[in-house]
Amino acid sequence: MNEAVIYLDHAAATPIDAKVLAAMQPFFCDDFYNPSAPYAPAIKVRREYEAAKQIIARTIGAKSDDLVMTAGATESINLAFSSVSGHVVTSVIEHHAVLAAAKRHDATLVESDERGVVSAQSIKAALRPDTQLVSIALANNELGTIQPLRDIAEVVRVEREARLAKGDHTPLYFHSDASQGVGQLDVNVARLGLDMVTLNAAKVYGPKQVGLLWAAPSVVLSASILGGGQERGLRSGTENVAGVIGFGKAMELAAAHRKFEADRLQKLRDTMQRKLQATFPDAVISGNQRHRLAGHLHISFPNLDAERVLFALESRGVLVATGSACAANKGTRSHVLTAIGLAPEVADGSLRLTFGHLSTEENTAQATDFIIEEVTKEYQRSAK
Repeated sequence: MNEAVIYLDHAAATPIDAKVLAAMQPFFCDDFYNPSAPYAPAIKVRREYEAAKQIIARTIGAKSDDLVMTAGATESINLAFSSVSGHVVTSVIEHHAVLAAAKRHDATLVESDERGVVSAQSIKAALRPDTQLVSIALANNELGTIQPLRDIAEVVRVEREARLAKGDHTPLYFHSDASQGVGQLDVNVARLGLDMVTLNAAKVYGPKQVGLLWAAPSVVLSASILGGGQERGLRSGTENVAGVIGFGKAMELAAAHRKFEADRLQKLRDTMQRKLQATFPDAVISGNQRHRLAGHLHISFPNLDAERVLFALESRGVLVATGSACAANKGTRSHVLTAIGLAPEVADGSLRLTFGHLSTEENTAQATDFIIEEVTKEYQRSAK
């Protein structure tokens, strides 16, 4: 990446780590074999592929036999939703992939509070006798708010046991898209009480278009892509060996450095936040400031056109977002900011600043100065 560019949009995409790329490299040309072929070089590739899945599984406290490798988080989410036919419960602040999948079902979308927290009580109130799936993200991709998954899991568990006590065997699964938080949080499927988890390699310095759905053995999944029967017949097609090898290496690195990296990112974020708030006392920080991802800072400058600031910053080599990449691409106001009750004049002045491997003390300080300068200019322009 151009060293002159200061990248503050790690929530949208991360660069492939050099160690990840090195691990993937042999499987593009030298070890290119189809892992389903019967000869020795292909069998070796199959072993490497399965070993990578085992690495991924270990990082989340799971078994590799319960992973279904996919072409990204969106496909994994669709696989989770397509495996149920009854009522589903999710929240109004979920990623577009979850909301779109939910629309194909009888769905209840629960509200969040003004910090972007989805309460266990709201999930409990939304459950019906025919509810088969609850899906709540580990952390919101715009605000960084970390959700109380264990509390929600307990609600799901109690409901499931109550059904069984009445002889009702209607399945009820708890799914979480953990893509946004897995590199900064400890994701253990058992401790979180989950039945299904979605992960995305592109969020942890791995390759794009590589993801997975973990599903507990008790979950009955329906095949999403039919063909040669790969991935236990649930996702047919020749395996993306290089991608999964890279995913395994990325998850291994994330697990090894997570605590250090989270502490580092939090210090950078807090330093920037303090300086911006000191300069602009009316700025609004959104999200749960006690429970949010270390690398997330969502800040709004009331009565300001954030898009003008974004383009001005880009001209100076600072890349930021005004919301999720999906919302920005459609040119629409973020559904998350609307859902948490942010007034339009505040929401339209919002920047999502997300830190990661490319963030340093030096470029964070420089980016902070540039943001202050461009926000000041925009306020002065709008005052004329």
